[in-house]
Amino acid sequence: MFKPVAMTRMSVVVLERDERTILRHLGQAGVIQLTRMAAGPDTAPLIPRDRSADTARLDRISVRLGSLRQSLELLSPSAEPTEMAEISLDETEKNLRWTEEQSSAPLKRRQQLMEHVGELTVIGEQMAGYRGLEIPLDRPSESSFLHFVTGTLPAEKFEKLEVGDNVALLPMPERNGRQLLVAMTTRQNRAVLERALQQAGFQPETLPIAAGATTETMTEQNERELDQVTAELKQVNAALQKLAEQFAPALDKIEQLINIERRLCEAEQNFPRTETAILLTGWMPRDTASEWEQRLREITNGRCVIATTVPEKTEEEQIPVLLRHSRLLRPFEMLVSAYGLPNYRELEPTLFVALSYLLMFGIMFGDVGDGFILAAGGLFALCLSRKKMLRDAGLLLLFGGVSSMAFGVIYGSYFGIPALKKFALWHDPLDGDPMRLMAISIEIGIVLISIGLILNVLNRFRRGDRLGGCLDKFGLAGILFYWGMLALVVNYAAFQSCGLVKAAFVLFFAVPVLCWMLKEPVQFFRHRHAGHPVAPGHGLYVVFMESLVEVFEGILAYFSNTISFVRLAAYAMSHAALLVATFMVAEDIKHFSPGGGLLSIGVIIVGNVIALVLEGIVCSVQALRLEYYEFFSKFFSGGGQPFKPFRLFGGDRVAAG
Repeated sequence: MFKPVAMTRMSVVVLERDERTILRHLGQAGVIQLTRMAAGPDTAPLIPRDRSADTARLDRISVRLGSLRQSLELLSPSAEPTEMAEISLDETEKNLRWTEEQSSAPLKRRQQLMEHVGELTVIGEQMAGYRGLEIPLDRPSESSFLHFVTGTLPAEKFEKLEVGDNVALLPMPERNGRQLLVAMTTRQNRAVLERALQQAGFQPETLPIAAGATTETMTEQNERELDQVTAELKQVNAALQKLAEQFAPALDKIEQLINIERRLCEAEQNFPRTETAILLTGWMPRDTASEWEQRLREITNGRCVIATTVPEKTEEEQIPVLLRHSRLLRPFEMLVSAYGLPNYRELEPTLFVALSYLLMFGIMFGDVGDGFILAAGGLFALCLSRKKMLRDAGLLLLFGGVSSMAFGVIYGSYFGIPALKKFALWHDPLDGDPMRLMAISIEIGIVLISIGLILNVLNRFRRGDRLGGCLDKFGLAGILFYWGMLALVVNYAAFQSCGLVKAAFVLFFAVPVLCWMLKEPVQFFRHRHAGHPVAPGHGLYVVFMESLVEVFEGILAYFSNTISFVRLAAYAMSHAALLVATFMVAEDIKHFSPGGGLLSIGVIIVGNVIALVLEGIVCSVQALRLEYYEFFSKFFSGGGQPFKPFRLFGGDRVAAG
C-alpha cells in the first residue's frame, strides 16, 4: 500500500519466427513495458531491423482509409476491438482497393451532381432579381439595335443618376443597400450610358448567355433542372449510405489491422538480434512475472530463454512506476498523480493524502445540508457514469460530502439554519473560541508536516542517501529542529524552571543548523574524493554560501508551512460567516414587504448555492494546496516515470520506453 508495485526486468531470447507471436500475446495482455536495448557484446550483435519501409506503407494505407471514410461520411470506430485480425497486410490492401473501386463511381457522380447544383444555385441567385422580366439573353453582338446593361449601384445615387435621352431605366428591388438596375439604350448611345453609370458607382452583373432565351424562361428552366439534379443527388446519397453501412465493418477491421501492425513495427525496431534470434526486454509487475514465464514457454513450445532480474542496483529513474490501489483509494491516487508519481524506491502517500485531504476539506466546509448535496451529486456520478475518471471523481465528491456532513454535525450547521445550531456536538466556527479552532488547525499541520519529515527520512535511507537522511533540512536534523523548537515554545516555562533553556536551544536549534550547514560541504568533499568532476565556479566557498541560504530557507519553511494551516480555521469561519450573512439578509427582507417571506426563502437558497459552489471550490483547492506545498514538499519528488505497457488495443501508442 505504501510502495509502488514491485517491478521485475524480464529478458527473453526467442527465435525470429516467434517474435510476432510473442509480441501479439504481450500486446494483447498489456503487461510489459518494452525497453530499448543497444546492440553489443552484452546484448546481441546486430542492430534492430529497420521497419521504416513497412511503416511508410502503413501510413499510405492509413491516408487512403481516412480519405475513403471521409468520403463515405464514416466515423472512426469508437469501440475497442475484442479480437485480433488474422489477415495479412497484402490481403488488407487488396480489400481496401476493392472497396475504393466499388465506391468510386457513385462518389464521382455525387461530386459531379454537387458541382452542378452549385452552378445552378449561383445562376438562380443571379436571375432572382430579374424575375418577371423578358430581358433577352442573346450574345450582345446578335442584337443590332438595343444594348442592355444589368447591375447595381448605391441606392442613394440612383435618384441623382443622369443618363440623357434614349435610355430606359428599370429599377428592381434593393439588394444589400444597392439598387438593382436594368438599363437599355440604343447601340449608338452605349458609350454615353456606360460612362454615366460608371460615374455613379455602377457594378455590372453579367447575365448568362442563351440564344433565344430571356431571363424569365431561363429562370424557369433553371428551377426545373435544379429539381431534377437535386432528386438524383438524393438517390446517389442514399446509395452511398447503403454502401457505407455495407463497408463499415470491413473498414473497421482494416483500421484495426493497420494500428496493430504499426505498433508491432514500432516495437520490432527496438530489439537487438542475431541472424536467427532477437532479444526482447522490458519491465513487468513482479507478481505476474512467473505466470508469464510459463506462458511464453508454452507459446514458443520451449523455444526461448528467459531471465528475470530484480532491480536492486538499477537507477530508479529507469524503473517505471505503477500504483495499484483499491477502488476506494483510486480517486486520491488521481490527486497524487496530478502532482507527479513517486520514484520507484519512494514511499507513496496515497493513504495519507486520502485521510488528510478529507479531514481538511471537512473542517473548512462543514455543513450537513451542503455536504449532503455534494454526496448526492457524487453518488449520482458514481452510479450513472461509465467512464473510470468520472466514476473516480464521483467517489471523491461522495467522500468529500460525507466529511462535510460529519463536521457539519460537529458544528451544528444544517444549511446554516440558526435554530439548529443548538444541536452541535461542539459549536459553530464563529461561536466560542476562534483561537482554539486556529490552534487545532496548526496542530493538524504539525502532524502532517511531521509525517512528511518521517517519510523523507525513510525515502532517503531506502535510496541509500544516509547523508541526506541525517543532515538534510527535512532529515533527522530537521526533525530534531522542528520537534525540539515546538517543545521549547510550548513548554518554555517548564524548560525555564529546570534551567534547561540554553541547553535546549543548543540542542534543538544550534545542532540542527550546524548539520544543515555541513551537509553540502561534506557532500562536496565526498564527490571530489570519489573523483567526480567539480563544476566550474562551484568551489568550497560557493558550497558554503549555498548551505547558509539553505539554512535560512529551512527555518523560514518550517515557520511558514506550519502557520499556513491556519487557513483551515479561516475558511471554516468564512463558510460559517457567509451562511450567517445569508440569514441576516433574509431576516431583513422578511419584514421589508408583504411578499418578504418568499423573498427571504429565495435569499437563503441563493446564499447556500453560492456557499456550495464558491466555498466548495475554494476549500477543495486550498486542501489540495496544503497537500502539495506543505506536505509533499517535505519528501515527495514527483519525478517517477509512469508504467506504460505495450498494448495493441487502446491506450497510448507506446512501443518501448
